[in-house]
Amino acid sequence: MMSPDDLKSAFASASVCAEKLRLPLRSRVWKGQAGEFLGAGVGSSLDFQDQRTYVPGDDPRHINWQAYARSGNYTMKLYREEVRPVIDLVFDTSASMFFERRKATRSCELFYFLAESASRAGAALRIYLIVAGQMRPIPYEAVFTHQWWAEARRLQEADPSAPPSLEKIPFRPNAFRVLLSDLLFLADPNHIIRMLGQRQGSPIIFAPFTLAEANPDWHGNYEFIDAELGSRHPHRIEPSVLARYKKAYANHFSIWKTSTQRYNAALARVGAELNLESALHAEAISSGALEVTNG
Repeated sequence: MMSPDDLKSAFASASVCAEKLRLPLRSRVWKGQAGEFLGAGVGSSLDFQDQRTYVPGDDPRHINWQAYARSGNYTMKLYREEVRPVIDLVFDTSASMFFERRKATRSCELFYFLAESASRAGAALRIYLIVAGQMRPIPYEAVFTHQWWAEARRLQEADPSAPPSLEKIPFRPNAFRVLLSDLLFLADPNHIIRMLGQRQGSPIIFAPFTLAEANPDWHGNYEFIDAELGSRHPHRIEPSVLARYKKAYANHFSIWKTSTQRYNAALARVGAELNLESALHAEAISSGALEVTNG
């Protein structure tokens, strides 16, 4: 359980990180509303792009008078259109994302960071919380007021064993589709990534994890708690059992990595033991999931 002070602390950490790192918004050409990023059309920014012959009705303020002085012909200056990026952020708020305190903190920090990164870029942002087949859109105001936490807790009453049903989300065309999930569910990664990439979407996945789940040192008798269902299961862990677990865990994420490469998506696993900035630098930039800000 995250307290109000925990959420405020996570937001503060994410805000500092968002000053240095952001989603890779300059890696593609955008179309759409006015903003600071370069688009595919022409507009009224200060970035000169091309020129064409004057047509009656054109804005005379954009006539190239220097060219007219040389040739006697009217031509129009064309400028690169400035547009707003489009980002659909999907947050898997299933119980496994908050099962351990470190992982809960990292999941919240990543959510705040991604929302703050999109907001600072002036993006057209939509946010969806999802657990299995249950989905709930939330406004950006619910992020920095921390009201999203109550919504996430209510969603966890759904069947937590199923993978997130992305079919329920009204993805917009040509958007960055950002999925925040630990990916600890049984599903075909190819299907999930194809859903994120449909209608010319750009899929990016951030997966928080802890060393306790990735590389445990179990030995002897344990009572395991199902992170989603809360049920308890006693087991004796021998070295061979631990080796099989570690192999299965590594294979699971190897399959996800292969699928993201196949569909030109970005996957960044973000550990919970380092501070947020260091954890993001470990994999998110090299994978193309983030870029360093100019500032």
